[in-house]
Amino acid sequence: MCEGTIDIEALYWHCTETYTAIKMTSFMRSPWLLDQDNTRSHSACATTAWFHRQSECAISPDLSPILNMNIHNGIKHPGVLFKTTCRYSLYTRTKLGYIFHKRQMRKARERYPAGHSRTQPTIINDIKIIPVPILSDNYSYVVIDTASNMAVVVDPADPQPVQACLEEEGVALQAVLCTHKHWDHSGGNRALKRRYRSCRVYGNVMDNIPGLTHPLSDKDTIDFGTRLRFRAFYTPGHTVGHVIYLLDGRAIGGPSSLFSGDLVFLSGCGRMFEGNASTMLSSLDTVGSLNDDTLLWPGHEYAEDNLLFAAEVEPCNVVRKQKLLWVLQQRSQRLCTCPSTLAEEKQYNPFLRSHSQDLHRALGLQQKQDEDWTSYKEGHL
Repeated sequence: MCEGTIDIEALYWHCTETYTAIKMTSFMRSPWLLDQDNTRSHSACATTAWFHRQSECAISPDLSPILNMNIHNGIKHPGVLFKTTCRYSLYTRTKLGYIFHKRQMRKARERYPAGHSRTQPTIINDIKIIPVPILSDNYSYVVIDTASNMAVVVDPADPQPVQACLEEEGVALQAVLCTHKHWDHSGGNRALKRRYRSCRVYGNVMDNIPGLTHPLSDKDTIDFGTRLRFRAFYTPGHTVGHVIYLLDGRAIGGPSSLFSGDLVFLSGCGRMFEGNASTMLSSLDTVGSLNDDTLLWPGHEYAEDNLLFAAEVEPCNVVRKQKLLWVLQQRSQRLCTCPSTLAEEKQYNPFLRSHSQDLHRALGLQQKQDEDWTSYKEGHL
């Protein structure tokens, strides 16, 4: 049966439901889940312990933050979290996940033939950065050294619009910089590698990056030509091998540019699929340590939703209010909202303001005498 004759999306969810039913049946029959009075315990503690023992489904060394997140959102039954976990495992660990990604890619091409947003290149002393809208809200980035007609691309989820951009600019692709393994960031790696034989694919080996040729470690530097110098920072939390890339502004006589994947967005941060809160905070602190004039190029167009969430956290934040008005104007015309600067983000992004006394007051937080709110930073920077 050819791929086009079946409903891939329906198959994906059917497999998820079947897998979930099998594992949940096993879970509910587990004798160690019984309390002393032989009644079943549905506590978050018991659910966390169970996930630790289900190695084929475990997505994190410590799932308690994810449990807490779902409980906070009103989802209390362990089966709901388990379905999410199983779907994630299918998406990241099986061919079905890639088939599902291809289905989503085709649907996005049909719905947004010119891309989900209108973008403009940013030129910094002959270095051109072009956001390429992909899927329903992703961005890939083509970074071009116009002096040498050489390009690097970040997170090419869909190779078709990326290749179209490269051909329109008349440049040769030297490398793919991949932030993490999720198909909506890595789905085009192999196709571009086949199209451009000398193209290298960079990423962290812990993340099983498709087509990986050059594994990276924390703070590795990568040079392309004479002007493009990138530094990779290991930032786990969203995935176990997530990496962000900093284009060094000193080499081009301008501000640095941060390609943040799914770690940081305009006024937001990524979900903790494969890490705990401490790990994520440490990775976010890496971003917070960079220069304020650094340009932020995130992996998704989430600005409007993120700023609305920030309004719930800090309703009196004036800078956030002004930024939201600008974003609403941009999105009403389907215009791209990146880049922002880290100086801006530190004023309204709640996930980069964990040290802010204003945020603490807005949330009603009080530090106890025996608490160290900076302990997560130890040994990371």
